[in-house]
Amino acid sequence: MIRFDRVFKRYPNGREALSDLTLEIAAGEMVFLTGHSGAGKSSLLKLVALIERPTRGQLIVNGQNVAGVRRSKVPAFRRRIGMVFQDHKLLSDRTVFDNVALPLIIAGVGTKEIGKRVRAALDQVGLLGYEQNLPLELSTGEQQRVGIARAVVSKPDILIADEPTGNLDPDLSLEVMGIFRRFNEVGVTVLVASHDLYLIEQFPVRRVRLEAGRIAPEPQSGRGLDPGQLIDLEEAPSP
Repeated sequence: MIRFDRVFKRYPNGREALSDLTLEIAAGEMVFLTGHSGAGKSSLLKLVALIERPTRGQLIVNGQNVAGVRRSKVPAFRRRIGMVFQDHKLLSDRTVFDNVALPLIIAGVGTKEIGKRVRAALDQVGLLGYEQNLPLELSTGEQQRVGIARAVVSKPDILIADEPTGNLDPDLSLEVMGIFRRFNEVGVTVLVASHDLYLIEQFPVRRVRLEAGRIAPEPQSGRGLDPGQLIDLEEAPSP
């Protein structure tokens, strides 16, 4: 469970990324965060992962108030959260196996268990057999799936993704979102930030639209429109 209670996030330069945000995401729920660039989506995800801390307000993640998590306990806190990024953040000089195994190595998991869990994670994203490949030998879509395998290898309660399909074509984007949906179906809480409205329309889950750091009403559904007509209205140029 994730609960924001009147949360503010202000950066040192004075920019307020989140303002009086109240939001609750149930355990096992899948939610899309939408909104234009700068609306606060990435900041919200960073707070959930304790990459950043709220300036004011209360944030509860997995039943724990993040304000009470000491710096020394942050790595343990993050082991329960899988993170997927748009640019993969893979180590180019390490094999697929080593990239996926990294969170387990840091956590001190035994070698035999690491091998078992890495292969299981790669199997879940359709990349079993690619263990000894280097990331640059893979397609962009395959690299993103390696990133997902790394995010889930620790069996997290929560999976968050920041624009995970931003560099992918529509078919690959749908495939990646389908992977997130499958993890959600087995009980993982999934929170995905995306501005791809056409892609989001393919999944009947809750959407939360941010605007200037606040929750805004959802625009009228675009179902039934041609995909080429679907744009994020907030990103359209001013007349």
